[in-house]
Amino acid sequence: MSEKVYYTIGEVAHELGVNPSLLRFWEKEIPALQPHKNNKGTRYYSADDIALLKHIYHLTRDCGYTLDGVNDQLRQKGTSDSLLQVSQTLLEAKEFLLELKAQL
Repeated sequence: MSEKVYYTIGEVAHELGVNPSLLRFWEKEIPALQPHKNNKGTRYYSADDIALLKHIYHLTRDCGYTLDGVNDQLRQKGTSDSLLQVSQTLLEAKEFLLELKAQL
């Protein structure tokens, strides 16, 4: 994604490869996820929100966590910052390796 301050729900959903409805559902079920909303209710996601979404995606899709399990993980001390950074780094490495594989 390009370096913008805020991204729309469509841009974020496309980046993650999910439907926007899933992001809205996660927002309802995961209190830590609170994107900025304007007066019309349009959601705008910051880079931190996107990192959290990628972490949630990793926990649910790759690790098999339920949303209750995700909430427990996010509540644990030290989890939100350190695991989020590790997860983000791993996702970036995965994307790089997949791009490299496609070029071979």
